[in-house]
Amino acid sequence: MRGPRIAGGLLVLAALTAATACSTADRPAQPKGTTVAVASPAVRSSARPTETLKPLLQQALPNVKGKTFTSVIVDFPPDARAMPHRHGQAFVYAYVLEGTVRSQLAGKPVTTYHQGDNWVEPPGAHHVLTENTSPTERARLLVVFVSDTGEKLKVDDPAS
Repeated sequence: MRGPRIAGGLLVLAALTAATACSTADRPAQPKGTTVAVASPAVRSSARPTETLKPLLQQALPNVKGKTFTSVIVDFPPDARAMPHRHGQAFVYAYVLEGTVRSQLAGKPVTTYHQGDNWVEPPGAHHVLTENTSPTERARLLVVFVSDTGEKLKVDDPAS
């Protein structure tokens, strides 16, 4: 089953993009244009490229004590695959900006998402598969986390 499409999905994207235009005082201390490579275990099971995360906005939620809103762009080069991972107890929303990704949470079927598709992941979900389906084109996601303040947003499974 494909993720639900939000009516006016572009409106949601525009609202999230506008939220990232907050003053620099609301942004994490990070040089503009910095791309953060996802930490990878010393031993990888494959030589495929992996994803990178570019932070957009991180801000404590003023009306929900102990929770933080974080938005990032996740860039999957051609043929890239993320290591199996978890997002702690974060609630996750993802929107495909470009390309096509295949995703699977533990106990759920593999799902393919195309540009304009979106989905949510419940707290504690185990991401067993996340990959760009194209060997030649990149895929990009806007991902929003609502997490416990200070919690790591992505923790790769230990290398086996």
